[in-house]
Amino acid sequence: MSEAKDRELRALQAALAAEHAAVYGYGVVGGKIGEGQRVEARTAYDAHRARRDALVREVKDLGGRPVAAAAGYALPFPVPDAAAAVRLAAELEDRVAGVYSDLVRAAGGGRRALAAEALREAAVRAVRWRGESVAFPGLAERAGTAPPSAAPTA
Repeated sequence: MSEAKDRELRALQAALAAEHAAVYGYGVVGGKIGEGQRVEARTAYDAHRARRDALVREVKDLGGRPVAAAAGYALPFPVPDAAAAVRLAAELEDRVAGVYSDLVRAAGGGRRALAAEALREAAVRAVRWRGESVAFPGLAERAGTAPPSAAPTA
């Protein structure tokens, strides 16, 4: 495999891992979110499941073996109530945006366009959850100024 394809496959795998974590995280969000935001949480959950499934196909198309979801993930902070669930949803979207910014850089053609669209969608959802935007979604995560991404629990 060429170096470019290998880089693209690694970025796809990272995006897939982030989508696995987001699906898990939205399970937590859905259990704590207020009634008025349940539809928005369910919509985001469904979007991440669809992206996850598409990434599995993309990884296979490049000859890779898709990274599996972990049984559980460490949350970045406790989520005891609806306010924390909203913060978690925004954090999940920021982390997903970060890995999609890497995929935009690594991919080309149609895959790059899809990654850019996923980055945009995650940034818009983060703004909705947070109520404010950031100048360059996904870049703070790559610069090390944001908390590290959710790691699988052992």
